[in-house]
Amino acid sequence: MGLLDILLGRTKPVAADLDQLFALPSAAVTLEAAAGFTPTGAGAVCFATVEGAAFEQTHREVQALLDADADRDGPPVELRRDEFGYSWLVSHRSSAQLPLLVNDLHAVNSSMEVNGFGPQLLCSLAGFHDPEGRRLGLVYLYKRGTFYPFAPLPGAEQRRDNPLELRIRATLASDLRIEQDLNRWFPVWGAPGL
Repeated sequence: MGLLDILLGRTKPVAADLDQLFALPSAAVTLEAAAGFTPTGAGAVCFATVEGAAFEQTHREVQALLDADADRDGPPVELRRDEFGYSWLVSHRSSAQLPLLVNDLHAVNSSMEVNGFGPQLLCSLAGFHDPEGRRLGLVYLYKRGTFYPFAPLPGAEQRRDNPLELRIRATLASDLRIEQDLNRWFPVWGAPGL
């Protein structure tokens, strides 16, 4: 970054640090102890929809990589498209297998990045719920290298539980690199895994 960039207010984008995903299991312990949320066993990687043979090859590689795991019921990772036109590679594990789910999310992100699809990667999400039925997603922003909580309110309307999100931010501040800019806490309505 040069002097002209500094004067014009341009900054270098933060490099993705996929190893931040490995902090999720310890954050889950804090989350359960402090707020009663436990993992659902579902997680997903979101990316701008990609078409073509190169992506199909990458999807097959991810399937083969994750298929080697015998502790899984059903397909290793499934491809879904949401109503907003984004694609999600979704992994399902038992609720006690959060470390394995994190490995899945890391493998999907890494495979996409290695095969040239890094610019399309948007976020990764791990789902949680509490005994009252509230849902929570811990969302990792690929291009920022940070996490934020997303807590949709139950019902058909697209509304968030902002007080809960702020409590979770405070709870996990020492466990995860939390996104400080609240404007970047994008809603992920209908995300698989929530």
